[in-house]
Amino acid sequence: MVRKLLIANRGEIAVRIIRACREMGIASVAVYSEADKESLHVQLADEAVCIGPAPSSKSYLNMERIISAALVTGADAIHPGFGFLSENAAFVECCEKCGITFVGPPSSVIRSMGNKQEARNTMIKANVPVIPGTETSVYDGETGKKLAKEIGYPVMIKAALGGGGKGMRTAFSPEEFLRAFQTAQKEAIASFGDGTMYIEHFVENPRHIEFQILADKEGNVVHLGERDCSVQRNHQKMIEESPSPAVPKALREKMGEAAVKAAKAAHYENAGTIEFLLEKNGSFYFMEMNTRIQVEHPVTECVTGLDLIKEQIKIASGQKLSVTQEEIKIQGHAIECRINAENPKMGFRPSPGTISELHLPGGQGVRVDTDIYSGCMVSPYYDSMLAKLIVHGKDRQEAIAKMISALGEVWIEGIDTNVDYQFEILHHPDYQSGNFDIEFLNTHVIGGVNINEI
Repeated sequence: MVRKLLIANRGEIAVRIIRACREMGIASVAVYSEADKESLHVQLADEAVCIGPAPSSKSYLNMERIISAALVTGADAIHPGFGFLSENAAFVECCEKCGITFVGPPSSVIRSMGNKQEARNTMIKANVPVIPGTETSVYDGETGKKLAKEIGYPVMIKAALGGGGKGMRTAFSPEEFLRAFQTAQKEAIASFGDGTMYIEHFVENPRHIEFQILADKEGNVVHLGERDCSVQRNHQKMIEESPSPAVPKALREKMGEAAVKAAKAAHYENAGTIEFLLEKNGSFYFMEMNTRIQVEHPVTECVTGLDLIKEQIKIASGQKLSVTQEEIKIQGHAIECRINAENPKMGFRPSPGTISELHLPGGQGVRVDTDIYSGCMVSPYYDSMLAKLIVHGKDRQEAIAKMISALGEVWIEGIDTNVDYQFEILHHPDYQSGNFDIEFLNTHVIGGVNINEI
């Protein structure tokens, strides 16, 4: 069993992992940048090590300093959280060479699934439905344009090593293709240091449905149901829920079987997510695999009763899965809203600064994952997410009512937030009826905010 765990991350996910360590009797080590020296995860951990200046490239993305911190403190395992180095195969290789347990899949799996083209080919061989697209990497626009014609417009141009909505553009016609390809490739190089691209048919107005899976080192794999992540802006999720109002039982079983098949085809270990695009007619296609814990994992925890962070640590320690597929039951309905330091009415402008006053909601079925406190500084250097507000009700109607009530209790002074914007989304008739897809925020004016005019 892991004895001492270093958390190679910051913010609410670092706090979340530290709490799991406390409950499991595992010593925790926090790493932090100079900008985060007063952060909550630093205060809660058993030990803390400064790993560099504020810019993430010099701290949270500095592999040598993080590995050194683990060796100096005697940590026998590293949990990467999400973002930063969580899907960096080179970092995992460093852990493997240093004899440090990485809480996640092996470097070989991260590398193969991180390359979207290779991941697609793996799924095709495993008979998992995939969106029609290129079977080889694309490096120049002219070649891409010829392949796009064969695939059929509209097409989505994507960075092979991308994620988080970066390096992605849509072309609806041959006339648009070259400019879209060049823009996406430049963004891919700037964001990921790699201009390898691939092209796939653009599925119009689908739902974004992802399945949480767990896999142990002995090849046992289970899925924990789906999460609907269709409410998003610029490919960034804002509200997630489980189960999806668009997925009936029979389809859930079919998609769940495909998710398990996909994980087995990838020889996966630990927690991961299989992401699908779901059309209105019930057809679904593999989109990508996230080889890490997801921001929205709490909604799955609420409806299954499983602690996914603890499950990750147990699997990394060599233990078998604690549940079988038959034992997993989806109970009730859960929703998560991401509370960000941003101003939606000002084009979602980031809002760093000091939180002068703070009140967060509570009560039955209400959970808040956060690292903020009254008087803390919200840094301009990192992601703008302040907290995740999660509710759990007996059904979707109760969960929505509970979330509206909880959002109404959030009080954050000193900076701008998107709380009011989330509140308006929850009140919208189309959201309440479950009538939405990934274009929801692009096709609706919410709280006076028209995303298309930003």
